[in-house]
Amino acid sequence: MPRTSSRRIFVIVIPGSLALSLGLALAACMLFAQEPSRNYTFLIASGFLCDPDHPEACPAVAKDASGNTFEMSGAGTFSRTDKSMTAAGTFTRKSPSGTVLDTGVWLATSLVSFDSYGLAPATPMPVNRTGKAMQRGPMMRSRLLLGPTPAGGLAVFRIRLLPLTGVPQNGLLQLNCALGNVPSERLMEGIRLTMGKNGTEFSEEVSGRVIFLAMRPEVSAPAKAPEQEAAPASAEPPSN
Repeated sequence: MPRTSSRRIFVIVIPGSLALSLGLALAACMLFAQEPSRNYTFLIASGFLCDPDHPEACPAVAKDASGNTFEMSGAGTFSRTDKSMTAAGTFTRKSPSGTVLDTGVWLATSLVSFDSYGLAPATPMPVNRTGKAMQRGPMMRSRLLLGPTPAGGLAVFRIRLLPLTGVPQNGLLQLNCALGNVPSERLMEGIRLTMGKNGTEFSEEVSGRVIFLAMRPEVSAPAKAPEQEAAPASAEPPSN
């Protein structure tokens, strides 16, 4: 009876949860290695941050010493390498009684600084002024797993405020996302704004979500070698 050779095939099955954890860990390590030159997208109380189950997430609100509030939302991108950026959004300024004083749009003019707290795909959510944790909703969690990596940090932008009525003003906008290795003095997530004309400071973070998303590095596919054309088959059979 002829001898037959047999091959044993070993299959390693990795549970789905473990595979996901390993994937997130590897992605975080790769991103962290390239952190100094990373590009970021950010959201200020907009997009998937606005979970209907957590109305305190939107808009982002800051208050000055007199009780006036500044509400903001928006989005943008910036680069740590050359400090280039593009960002815009809306704003509403209100009196202590809630009367709308002015409203309009804002445009970012330059990035002053960005202090990164590191990448944080699985860090607990920060709290607002009331001490209530601002949880991620199911929609937000699913999108973060599939998209760019969440990151914490403190960004400072110069912005131009363009009210519907009145004179445009300059301002200094501070965004704090309390994810990652957050310093103890920066645990409060939200926005702060300093008006350039009169120096009014909206320095109390009242509510609102802010997040930075570290963009994944682009991976270029290797160029394919040109396929060699097959030699044409001979129409005549070879001669004996």
